[in-house]
Amino acid sequence: MIRIVIAEDQRMLLGALASLLDLEEDMQVVGKASNGEDAVKLVRLHKPDICVMDIEMPIMNGLDAAEELKGLGCKIIILTTFARYGYFERAVKAGANGYLLKDSPSEELATSIRSVMAGRRIY
Repeated sequence: MIRIVIAEDQRMLLGALASLLDLEEDMQVVGKASNGEDAVKLVRLHKPDICVMDIEMPIMNGLDAAEELKGLGCKIIILTTFARYGYFERAVKAGANGYLLKDSPSEELATSIRSVMAGRRIY
């Protein structure tokens, strides 16, 4: 079972992502955060396999949170509306294992999570 923490500041999208991933037989959402600081706390508490995070979040953005989580054994996928090179470069530097745009098909998220868990990087 792949254990997941999701961090997204838009509550409707946060709930939708969690519900979508919970439908997958091999995935379980163990935590939901609406800011990067809470995402870091949930990762430390639940020790998930992977954390899916937006970049633009209050208190601590997803890139800062990814940097803080580096080395804790939790893989990171950045899920964002921003295709800016600087964000992508910083995500890679922070150790993100994946970088997906929100306009990707919804089934691509579950597939990407499985690929990252298999050791691939998704950009």
